[in-house]
Amino acid sequence: MNSRLSVAAVSAVSLVALMGGTTVATAQESDPAPKSCDGVRLTGELPAPAPGQAVSGQITIGPDCEPELGSVRRGPASDRPARTAATATTTAAPTTAAAATAAATAAGHQLRGWNEMYDCCNIRMTGLYTASSWDTADGRVTTAGTTATQEWNREPWDAGWSLTSQTAKDDCATDCAEVNSEAHADFAYQGVFDPTGDWYDNTHHSYVQLTADGTASCRFDVELRHTFVGWNWRYGCE
Repeated sequence: MNSRLSVAAVSAVSLVALMGGTTVATAQESDPAPKSCDGVRLTGELPAPAPGQAVSGQITIGPDCEPELGSVRRGPASDRPARTAATATTTAAPTTAAAATAAATAAGHQLRGWNEMYDCCNIRMTGLYTASSWDTADGRVTTAGTTATQEWNREPWDAGWSLTSQTAKDDCATDCAEVNSEAHADFAYQGVFDPTGDWYDNTHHSYVQLTADGTASCRFDVELRHTFVGWNWRYGCE
């Protein structure tokens, strides 16, 4: 199955462009003065890898405020998404980590996804994570479920990012031809970089399709009210 990636840059007024490709992204700033950029919507779609493997992508906000698309990466799976959900140093949504762990061990097929936004200093600002599991028999998905966790960075003086809303749902749970799951999380920022709380807002979307033949696909979106040069979006599944 071929990988597909697309980038849509959205200004405050209208949709500007839709691009695709495999150019290598860079997080280096050419201008020594930090530069704020208008909002963007970034989209990535990946085929779920074989068991024990991981696939991921990255898009960076370049010096000209244009998204720079990196090549898709493949390699051995790690415990990164599970470890993030279970031992987060930032704030995480309550009760969801235990549910994600249970879901990942309950069925014959498992899939974990991550959808993260980092700043130019490599600090994770916001993230949405999913853990899916499903059983199959006789050409059907017999049981399935996806749980979601959310994480965000707080500043020491009780400021920073916060979760403002989150939803998750599956369109089918038992005896399904296929299962389509989606999770959404919206984060707002109020802190040292914007005391008003009106400038930054990150909204993450994750979509997973689970099929009766044991394969799956992952799609991710993030909407940013404003960005900064060097911000980078990382997403993937394993």
